[in-house]
Amino acid sequence: VQLQAYGGGLVQAGGSLRLSCATSGSIDSINAMGWFRQAPGKEREFVSAIRWATNTIYYDDSVKGRFTISRDRVKNIVYLQMNDLKREDTAMYYCAGGRPIVLTIRTIRGYTSWGQGTLVTVSS
Repeated sequence: VQLQAYGGGLVQAGGSLRLSCATSGSIDSINAMGWFRQAPGKEREFVSAIRWATNTIYYDDSVKGRFTISRDRVKNIVYLQMNDLKREDTAMYYCAGGRPIVLTIRTIRGYTSWGQGTLVTVSS
């Protein structure tokens, strides 16, 4: 499966952005999609994920209540609505697809396909 993330940009603190991840190819090869982010000098970290079959959603505590993940089943696009953005949300955001189990859905190794990343910069 191929993934393409877009929608990043420059936004002031307190503002909103919506990221999108378009999927194509062997969509049946994955059963979940996630969003990860990587700030300069830091490791890539989990943000959110959604399972296809059950629509079960996961969030990191740092974004819970501010970010919302959703999926358009017809267009095969996964969205990440980000509200009340903070400077610490500044990072390259990546979407990922795979067949993670419960223990790996919040980890990089749970995913086999990755998009190219879209940059989110939050200014004060």
